[in-house]
Amino acid sequence: MKRVPVLALLLWICLLFYVGIWIFLSGFLLVKVEVNRSSSCKDELFSKHDSSHTEHFCWSEPRFKRAVILVIDALRFDFARFDPEIKDPRPFQNKLGVLSEVVASRPAHARLYPFRADAPTTTMQRIKGFTTGSLPTFVDVCSNFGTNAIQEDNLIHQLGQNGKRVVFMGDDTWENLFPNQFHRSLPFPSFIVKDLHTVDNGILQHLYSTVESSDWDVVIAHFLGVDHCGHRYGPDHQAMADKLTQMDQVIRSVIERLQNDTLLVVLGDHGMTDTGDHGGDSQKETDAALFLYSPSVLFTAGQEKALQEGVPQIDLVPTLAQLLGIPIPYSNIGKVMVELFALGSPEDQSAQERRQAEALWINAKQVNRYLDTYSLANKDLSPVILAHLKDTFLLAAAEYKALFGGPLAGGPEHSSRVQALIAIFQQYLNQVRETCQASWARFHPLRMAAGIAVLAAACALCFITSDFADVVSASYRRLLWIPIVCGAVAGGGVALWQFVTRSEVDVLSSLGMAALVSQLSFFWNFCRGKATRVFASEPSDLLNAAADSAQQRPALMSPSVPLVIFFLRCASLFTDSYVVAEGRVATFLLSTLAIYIPVQLNWAGRLLLPFEAQKSTPPCLPPQPSTPAASSSYKKESLTLLGCTGFLVVSLYASHSFHGCRDEQGGCEPSAFLTPLSGLRDIQLRNFRYLLSVSSVIAWVCLVRKWMRHYGNMNSKSPAVLVARFGLPLVAMFVCLYWAMSSAPYEGFGNLQEVVKLALLVFPRAVYVLFGLGVTVVCWDPLTVFLKTRKEPATSLLPPTYRASTGVSLQAELQHLIPHIYQRMRKSLRAGEREGTGREDDGQPTVEAYGLGTVYSAPLLLVLAQLGLVLAMLHPEGLMLSFMLLLLQACAILHMHSAATSLSTPGSRAGCFSVSWSAVLMSLGTVVFHLLVFSSAGCLSVSWSAVLMSLGTVVFHLLVFSSAVSLQDVSLCPGLRC
Repeated sequence: MKRVPVLALLLWICLLFYVGIWIFLSGFLLVKVEVNRSSSCKDELFSKHDSSHTEHFCWSEPRFKRAVILVIDALRFDFARFDPEIKDPRPFQNKLGVLSEVVASRPAHARLYPFRADAPTTTMQRIKGFTTGSLPTFVDVCSNFGTNAIQEDNLIHQLGQNGKRVVFMGDDTWENLFPNQFHRSLPFPSFIVKDLHTVDNGILQHLYSTVESSDWDVVIAHFLGVDHCGHRYGPDHQAMADKLTQMDQVIRSVIERLQNDTLLVVLGDHGMTDTGDHGGDSQKETDAALFLYSPSVLFTAGQEKALQEGVPQIDLVPTLAQLLGIPIPYSNIGKVMVELFALGSPEDQSAQERRQAEALWINAKQVNRYLDTYSLANKDLSPVILAHLKDTFLLAAAEYKALFGGPLAGGPEHSSRVQALIAIFQQYLNQVRETCQASWARFHPLRMAAGIAVLAAACALCFITSDFADVVSASYRRLLWIPIVCGAVAGGGVALWQFVTRSEVDVLSSLGMAALVSQLSFFWNFCRGKATRVFASEPSDLLNAAADSAQQRPALMSPSVPLVIFFLRCASLFTDSYVVAEGRVATFLLSTLAIYIPVQLNWAGRLLLPFEAQKSTPPCLPPQPSTPAASSSYKKESLTLLGCTGFLVVSLYASHSFHGCRDEQGGCEPSAFLTPLSGLRDIQLRNFRYLLSVSSVIAWVCLVRKWMRHYGNMNSKSPAVLVARFGLPLVAMFVCLYWAMSSAPYEGFGNLQEVVKLALLVFPRAVYVLFGLGVTVVCWDPLTVFLKTRKEPATSLLPPTYRASTGVSLQAELQHLIPHIYQRMRKSLRAGEREGTGREDDGQPTVEAYGLGTVYSAPLLLVLAQLGLVLAMLHPEGLMLSFMLLLLQACAILHMHSAATSLSTPGSRAGCFSVSWSAVLMSLGTVVFHLLVFSSAGCLSVSWSAVLMSLGTVVFHLLVFSSAVSLQDVSLCPGLRC
């Protein structure tokens, strides 16, 4: 096959995979449609006959002129609660005593609520939630590190539009979400999680003076110390006690400076797990704290002791909007906290009920308007449910006008009707929130199935292309160009039909149709071509071909058992209960798959007893006679296979020592290795863990260099060898230094704190620079082959102008890398034989080639060894042991594959470059297992470095295994040392 068809084939296969993933994700990670409309005081939300409308204010009469909002990042509810029965409190318990003291001493002025966040519990999504009143979808978590300005209507926009002066200080995420919307802004960087004090101290330099001044209407201060302390040490650390004590003093100082017309709101945007992480939907991550206080009466008598359920975060939006007298943001679906609107004396119950009903009426009309607008823009809400919600709202609206549209009435019957109306409004708002949550978190099964179908067909296409390369190469016009043309025509036809009928084109559906049609066309042409070849052949030719194929096929090429295990695992991923025991089940399946290989060889009689050399061997390799040396080599291969199998099984179960806990696994304790060194109180244990991690780094570097030295890749003068000699150790050194600096508390360095901060920035950047430089050098000159002859000194193998081709075929053999090197060496050997100097008395070969057998895998292993150290730096130090275990498992799989291939066809190879399906599936299963073990509680509740490390694990296993297996030792000819 020529270069252009090969390139077209690769691009087509890549496009199929991308389209399949895109279709699947469009059904799995749904994104709700944002309604880019804003509420305004000029909106005709009320008719002229509604007595609830007040002409002097925007929508309702404000209770407060000013508000102070203190956001304490990651303030979990149990951090804020004070329990006097706890005699020996942990570092995060009973430190915010001011909240309980104020609630107990002034019950009509303050209240503490559980503040329920919606997943994902990341800072940007939570800010978006309690400022817009909407529900960020799952896919919004991806933008937590690249925050864009919020386009939906929100409280900050409404405050500015209605003349409120908003002063902000703290987390710079707010400045990115609300650019140019603050009267005055003092942002501080938020992602330096090792720094516990810079942001908080910067806020305290301006907070008290700002509150005491009059140049503001709303003050927002976002403290980050508690969150950063959790990320660095975890909640059960003395640093957390110190930080919560500081926040307690801050709240006390702010309360002393408040005036009667000011509302204080103290809230946490989310909680944290026992390891200090957040992002998921466990109770500890979603249960934050909400504290409301005002010097004036906030709650009427008789309500202050009522038990309160958790308040959804989006309910704060309509509540603050009505308390401050501004329009509720357009996209809000939250419900007002009615207890804050029960104004008047306890004897005047009708006035309290009327004010509560009015607040709910305003809220319900705003939500109904949003539903009408959203249902026109998107059709993901069920029409039946929308009709039911509309009927409920109309019923409540009619009852509200009947009760308050005319002269005011009183009496028990009127009061009971008002209470029933309040209940109807609350029920309506709750149903709207539940409907939207179900719709925006609901998967699209049809799209997911279509995406899986495209991906499965693409995998089958890759299998056919690799295992029937001769057929594809001979008929590439029919198997490549015709499917591409058919797919393009089908996709263009779908796009044209959509444009004609709907005046818009859905790119996803067009690409999906093009992918499916092209795949079906390929399979049809391939099957028809195979059938044509079968019917055109003589029966004797078919029998001979089948016999030869059966004779040459090794025992391991039967993929029945590995495929059954592989498909069982894939099918189990579709069950909800599987995630609870995922680690144990994956370990069992992988152990079964590992044990299957020696069992199958023993069943075929090829494990313990020598197997006679096959009569027919691959044409590229010469047969070798059965000799005592061969029997010894056979025994060595058998012992290697059994030893590596046992090590792999043991190491798989040892991987459980690094397990995380999922939200669904009740009573699960995460591994101690997940705790960073900075979170350990015992100094001796911390030092031991650090030495253990450093030892793992040293072993990592030594194993990689020893492997390269064993196969002769360290003898060359290539720049890639310099990376292995000096670049890899330097990366390891900077990683160890970074761990040492980050594990020690700032206070322990005294006057050197600024130097430590600088080192914490310099060391990681040095690692990134060295890694980038190493990758560049290896990509520029990846060859690590060294050629040494008896007649002349070592020379370069390739001319300076040589470039390997992109394809491999019989016609282009000399353009391929290894055959090209082989041809040059063969010519040198033949020249030596003609001159009578082919061999000398010492029996040494004429030519020695170092590193030729691993010419492809050596540079890949070098790059991925550096990548492993980079990813280990981003994760807790204790997990460096798991990286070492991962490397050893990859080596065990490689040796198992090599030994099993040799035992299946002794004296020769199973094929020139063939890989057994059992080894490939075992490697893939190991990748998935490590990804699941390392990813802790899913992609949301772990630190983002864990996600990066898990992705690196996938890359490491796939590339190292596939590259090293596909090009193991290349057997050339007698008299040549590789």
